[in-house]
Amino acid sequence: MIQFPKNFYWGAATSSYQVEGNNANADWWPWEAQAGKERSGLACRHYEFYESDFDLVKSLNHNAHRLSIEWSRIEPREGEFSKEALQHYVNVLMTLRVRGIEPMVTLHHFTNPIWFSESGGWLNPLCVKRFLRYCDFVVRELSRHVHFWFTINEPTVYFSHAYLWGMWPPQEKSIFKMKAVCDYLNDAHIEAYRLIHKIYQEINIAPPAVSIAHHMQAIVGCDQSLKNRFAVAIRRQLYNLQILDYLTRHKALDFIGVNYYSRHLAHAHSWWIGNLLMETCQEKHHPLKKNSLGWDIYPEGLGTVLLDLKDYKLPVIIAENGICTGDDNERWEYIQSHLKNVHLSLQQGVNVTGYLYWSLMDNFEWAHGFGPRFGLINIDYNTQQRTVRDSAKKFAEVCKTGILEVI
Repeated sequence: MIQFPKNFYWGAATSSYQVEGNNANADWWPWEAQAGKERSGLACRHYEFYESDFDLVKSLNHNAHRLSIEWSRIEPREGEFSKEALQHYVNVLMTLRVRGIEPMVTLHHFTNPIWFSESGGWLNPLCVKRFLRYCDFVVRELSRHVHFWFTINEPTVYFSHAYLWGMWPPQEKSIFKMKAVCDYLNDAHIEAYRLIHKIYQEINIAPPAVSIAHHMQAIVGCDQSLKNRFAVAIRRQLYNLQILDYLTRHKALDFIGVNYYSRHLAHAHSWWIGNLLMETCQEKHHPLKKNSLGWDIYPEGLGTVLLDLKDYKLPVIIAENGICTGDDNERWEYIQSHLKNVHLSLQQGVNVTGYLYWSLMDNFEWAHGFGPRFGLINIDYNTQQRTVRDSAKKFAEVCKTGILEVI
């Protein structure tokens, strides 16, 4: 039996574009058609069904829920803010609050308004100013309902997928553009951090807790050769720690939000910088079970990345951790094994204060469409019927008691 601390945050996460449906003012909407991808369409119709969805959240004993605000709903045209959309999110937050569920709110979760993207997106020198204008409008209204803010979800994933690998809109493939977007996102977080704290101070509310949701992988060497050990060291710094070092130097993190899914198996065949920074093992060494997207299932890696965060001396919230699988028994095994490693990190002195599973429900998984099934709740996309999975019921007992029964 494993006992977690009292006042631990237990719950799940969603993002607006992936569950709400009909986000036609976001840049992903036209891109899906242009790129020949599966269309997000109605998604899970969570924009309509949020109240009954949160009844399910309450029934599963969650005391926290992470969600995102859809910028393209709030500001569908530049400088034109929708009070109706803002009121919707006020209603969403109040619906959580009356059920005793702590909202944790993300301001940017991969999508941008079409007007923003068409005018250069995160490469336009005005991007930070535009983001702050949106943040100011949202935070002033929502501040009385929110303590925890994530300014930007997985900035390293966003700038690499959209500006280096060319997998997401705007499908750029430029290391120079990627670096520029990285810098702008860092600046956007720092300025948004200061703005949010300033707003809370102005309206005399207790200081908020502000962070990013940072994607971290367990970076492991395929073998213990000098090249691979060096590759692991520089990737660990570059991929996992560099952004945290930068933001903590600017005193712009109140806690650290961690999104963890998998392992990165480094195997550099030469000392060339490209091999050292990016080459992975292609020879099926150290095989592990994989999820339905082919990602390695490596629960001990969560303990490793959490231990790496100990020196920052900040609270840590696991903002996403989950598996896409057609086997719900596998989902429970995944949750259980990862929670064991969370508890181990607590014993080693890491101040983990919450665990949010990804995702509350099956949803639109970006370029992969509706195929991957991450949810604690199954969605029948033909009928929009929700069915609570057995893994969700087992997790609900952990959420209720703070106790994980282990074999």
